[in-house]
Amino acid sequence: MTSSHPLPDAGIDSSALEAVVRQTIGAEALAELSALLPVLVRDLADVDWRVEQALASQYSQLGEAARYACSTGGKRVRPLLMATMARALGATSTQPLLSLAAAFQLIHTASLVHDDVIDHADLRRGRPSMPRAYGTALAIVTGDYLFVRAFELAAEYPKPIILRCGEACAELVEGEVLQENTLFDLASGREHYFRVVERKTASIVAAALSSVAELAGAPQSTIDAAGTYGRSLGISFQIRDDLLDVYGDPDLLGKPLYADFREGNPTLVAIETYARLDPKRQTEFERLFQRRHKKASHLIRMRELADAAGVREPIALESQLWAERAIRALAPVPPGPYRVLLERLAHGAAERRF
Repeated sequence: MTSSHPLPDAGIDSSALEAVVRQTIGAEALAELSALLPVLVRDLADVDWRVEQALASQYSQLGEAARYACSTGGKRVRPLLMATMARALGATSTQPLLSLAAAFQLIHTASLVHDDVIDHADLRRGRPSMPRAYGTALAIVTGDYLFVRAFELAAEYPKPIILRCGEACAELVEGEVLQENTLFDLASGREHYFRVVERKTASIVAAALSSVAELAGAPQSTIDAAGTYGRSLGISFQIRDDLLDVYGDPDLLGKPLYADFREGNPTLVAIETYARLDPKRQTEFERLFQRRHKKASHLIRMRELADAAGVREPIALESQLWAERAIRALAPVPPGPYRVLLERLAHGAAERRF
């Protein structure tokens, strides 16, 4: 496992990380938990340092592309959750899990790079996406490279944790295939949607937090609870993400709205809109959804039909219910400020604006 501690001057921008933590935790939680801020900023700085160390390549173009992929900002939700869970379970240092947190961050970043290739995305968090900045071929190879580096880091840990990482990555890929197989298909339904979300988003968070609990020496019931918390929070996060794609602020999101409508991705917004409309407008929505090339007017009309179906509030509530399920799963975690923060982070997943 990681044997050396990052130096304070290792090139990590602590002020930027503090801003990330503040945004992710939220002002209300920070007022209550401000004493945790410097600890968590240090934890994230350490993880960023470990990521940076893992990206070295003898080929400068590949190293540059990998660093670009990892430097497009982001909320660092996974490493933040891992550090918080570790400390909630009694850890006084996150050094033992630095490589693991870096591995899961690299897995997440690699999946975003490949997503941008598949979705033909131009922007990622307000900057040119990897395919736009470096071309499709190098973007694909860079995503592969990040996965490889992630498993080099994961290899520092016991076999059950390595296997858990591998299974989560397999589920991620399966989720992508499931999603691709039902593009432009509104009949795929809610059950299929949740199968995709559990694999593409929730499985990685669940694996990360289960692994943290295992490293902490927690009993199996707590390891399972950490996984349930992560899976439920991941589902809440994704439902909110799908809602923000239609109802969010593109400036805060750093990308245009309506990407799922444009790509024919049957998210909960599309599925519920279709289910709640009268037959005439159902037909109109389905016709627009199935168009392979949509104009801005088509996307705006789809948003109008979603408004008419009244899906915004019920879907927001569904995200909140998954967040509450995550919080209930924390029962075996000892009470204290870090458990409170885990609860706040779950609420934040369902209430975030970016």
